[in-house]
Amino acid sequence: MSTPTGHSASPLGAATHTDLASSLLEFADTQWRVRRPKPFVLVIEGEVGNEAAAPSDYLHDKLLLPEWREAFYQLVDATGLVVCLNVHTQHPTYRDVRGRSSKGRLSQGEYYHHDGCTGPVKPRFVEIRCPIQPQTRGVATAVAPHRDVVKAMVQVLPAELAATAALATQDMSPEALDHMDYAKLDQLQGLITRTVRKKLNAEGARSYFRQVDAAANAYFEPWALGESRFIANANSGITMQHRRAYQAPHTGGVANGHLVKRWTHEELLLPGQVVDQALIAALCSEEGDEVDGERAEGCYLGAH
Repeated sequence: MSTPTGHSASPLGAATHTDLASSLLEFADTQWRVRRPKPFVLVIEGEVGNEAAAPSDYLHDKLLLPEWREAFYQLVDATGLVVCLNVHTQHPTYRDVRGRSSKGRLSQGEYYHHDGCTGPVKPRFVEIRCPIQPQTRGVATAVAPHRDVVKAMVQVLPAELAATAALATQDMSPEALDHMDYAKLDQLQGLITRTVRKKLNAEGARSYFRQVDAAANAYFEPWALGESRFIANANSGITMQHRRAYQAPHTGGVANGHLVKRWTHEELLLPGQVVDQALIAALCSEEGDEVDGERAEGCYLGAH
């Protein structure tokens, strides 16, 4: 069974959740082999009939062509996470992912976050990819819906942390979480993350977030070489969060394949459009390593 799509305002036409669970998706005048490992994840494995072909740049040659681009973006909005496997591209818009973790402290990217959390304008989604390279990628990227992440953070929060002054007065009941808007969820999440950061050592915090990954039913499949992940970040559909996720104690000194990223909606533009360089510079400024922890307090760890 295939899911027809076209140039309509809805990227999936009359498609339903059940349609997306099928093995074929028709998009951009092409049939794609797909699977849906979680309700918020759509994995595109490749073009039907070319499953055994060498990796190609079907991302730019088909899915992101100008006539299909907005429909693909709306597919990301409606799904949450769209994964494209077996893509080989050298498109110049990608940049290296910044930030590194140490044994003694977590990087900012190890906390669940949206991209652009400090500014008034956030990218519509973030595309993170693992280029084809000699070294495989051993560190996961966990992705889950924002509300599920905050619920999980509350669910697995140790009682002694919940009793701290910053959190004891917060209504963290399931009913309250269900009715919070995203601004309130952000505020509570910032308080919890800041408390975890202050009260737990690095491996204690990593262990806590591994529990959050499980409780939120996060997607953290190992990275495949040639894989792109489009993560809905600030949009009209499903808002996701993501984090750099070590699934074992971080001891350092382990070779790892690198990731690259871009804010595709803001940086891969149609003819006649111009990149907002001030916005891109502001987003990039969030990604450097911490110096004294102050910027992290105002970014992923604060109310944003």
